[in-house]
Amino acid sequence: MPATPTDPVLVAGAGPVGLVTALLLARWRVPSVVLESAPAERTHAGSRAICFQRDVLDVFDRAGCADEMVAEGVTWTTGRTFYRSIELFAVTFPAAGPGSLPPWINISQASVERYLLARARAEPLVNLRFGYPVTAVHVDEDGVTVRAGRATFRGSHLVGADGSRSAVRQLLGIGFPGRSFDDQFLICDIRAELSFPSERRFFFDPSWNPGRQVLVHHCPHGVWRIDWQVSAGFDLDDERASGALDRRIRQITGDQPYEIVWATAYRFHERVAEAFGAGRAFLAGDAAHLYAPFGARGLNSGVQDAENLAWKLAFVRRGWAPASLLDSYDCERSGAARENLRVTSATMEFLVPQTDELRRHRREVLERALADPSAASQINSGKLAEPYWYTASPLTTPGPPRDAFPLAPGASRPPVPGVICPDGPCSAEGMPTRLRQLFGSSLVLLSERRSTAKAAGRAASTATPAPVTSYALADIDPGGGLGAALDASPDSLHIVRPDGHLAAVLPEFDPDMLTAALRRAIGAEPPA
Repeated sequence: MPATPTDPVLVAGAGPVGLVTALLLARWRVPSVVLESAPAERTHAGSRAICFQRDVLDVFDRAGCADEMVAEGVTWTTGRTFYRSIELFAVTFPAAGPGSLPPWINISQASVERYLLARARAEPLVNLRFGYPVTAVHVDEDGVTVRAGRATFRGSHLVGADGSRSAVRQLLGIGFPGRSFDDQFLICDIRAELSFPSERRFFFDPSWNPGRQVLVHHCPHGVWRIDWQVSAGFDLDDERASGALDRRIRQITGDQPYEIVWATAYRFHERVAEAFGAGRAFLAGDAAHLYAPFGARGLNSGVQDAENLAWKLAFVRRGWAPASLLDSYDCERSGAARENLRVTSATMEFLVPQTDELRRHRREVLERALADPSAASQINSGKLAEPYWYTASPLTTPGPPRDAFPLAPGASRPPVPGVICPDGPCSAEGMPTRLRQLFGSSLVLLSERRSTAKAAGRAASTATPAPVTSYALADIDPGGGLGAALDASPDSLHIVRPDGHLAAVLPEFDPDMLTAALRRAIGAEPPA
């Protein structure tokens, strides 16, 4: 039976990725049913993922939860790196300006889930079903049928956001190649008053954890997150019973009193699904990719999966774009996954070297950094997550060649097609806001002149049935800060996707060029 406009999108998993998917679909007036295998009374124990970067806070803002998260979260402003007992270097980050989001916040995944779940419970278009494990999936040309618990559900599409042991991925027969590391990591959340608030401290080879590393993060409510790399044979119960766990913690707290809030040991994995979709079913978050934890690329990337997929599902569901738009999800997000895997693999080669050559390299770099500050650039303790550059996406209209333009993610972000749009203060309808708060409900056109904005808006209304909003920078950016960040000229026209990525930067307004770029951005016109 064909799916109808009232059929929901089925979402497997009520973790952050599944809930963000459902909330963003609701923003587009698309209903969803969220199927969660755990019972409704499940507890949210421990910090788990803790670092959320500002581009992901924008996604949480569009899901309706960023204000609460930022109010609870903390932002460390200084990062100190030590080798044995000597501080090698410190990096200080500026505080967020008035009205802007911080560069990142530390907040427990438990709190993030709690805020998202409260918002989802209040959203009529999100139907939460706890205690419904997915046991069967059938995808056909018209929709998806899912067996969960003792019930059967029919939807237009299925999003598998059900974690690393994804039932959806297994039922779709999608492989999950990669590797697992033997060394374990021990996490302890402790409540204590330490002497270095708002700092992150990274210890290489301290005498109290020789040959390995320890990471200390400040978290909300007086909690500190401590990560130790430990041996493959580590046993947390034995550590507790013998008093060794207390001795570990005392290396950080000294004589200060502390309380263990949560402790766990785990092995980490590096895996990427062979495909991010099969017909009308898709994978997101840990169901699609697993990375080493340093750099906070796991859940951050999963939230970006959710937003990428949600707007495309909505455009197809609302009849604004052809079904082929959804093909770009695999292209864009599997590309992001491979880039994240490349970055985290390089980090783990330094942190957990697996050969004599890599171990020698790590030792030489750290020892050289004791006397040579320039060697610090070779110390890899994890590069913070950032949005992937969709420069090679079929939805992106290529811009003119730029001399020495760095195509690889990780460099500074030039305002070119495929890269996420810069942010900054502006005004809309007489109210102060940020540019990125204008995204998420339509395609957006940005041009310097009012006359161009009006003409481009009229041309867009005939070019695509999708919603398009056109702004003149002269109206929303009288100070010129956004124009400079966008590298805008008096004649240029920027097209922004609902997820904030630049789909095209046109040198001037031309109705035919605008039509082609808009249609390409929604998958309705093949690349030239």
